[in-house]
Amino acid sequence: QVQLVESGGGLVQPGGSLRLSCAASGSIYSIYTMGWYRQAPGKQRELVAQITRGGRINYAESVKERFTISRDNAKNTVFLQMNSLKPEDTAVYYCNADLHSTTGARYNSWGQGTQVTVSS
Repeated sequence: QVQLVESGGGLVQPGGSLRLSCAASGSIYSIYTMGWYRQAPGKQRELVAQITRGGRINYAESVKERFTISRDNAKNTVFLQMNSLKPEDTAVYYCNADLHSTTGARYNSWGQGTQVTVSS
């Protein structure tokens, strides 16, 4: 079994910064792509950023130049540094990982989500 646990959400003023972390644990053999998605009230879940094990990165257009994704492969952890936050960044942020477990099963796992609220 694999678990993803996010941390770092909260309330921040427009223009502020937050850093999200997500640690994967359990019967993990290898994690391929890790990423962050978000879902605002009344909207569909959308990709924010993702990073492959080799370091290839993809960002949503709306967060380019403001957000930075990184990962620590040794610790099965992914980070999202969010700068110049805007009210429209308000959402529940979910961590995602595409991985193989030690049993050989391929999983696409999700964290429980962490709330990010940008408001004055």
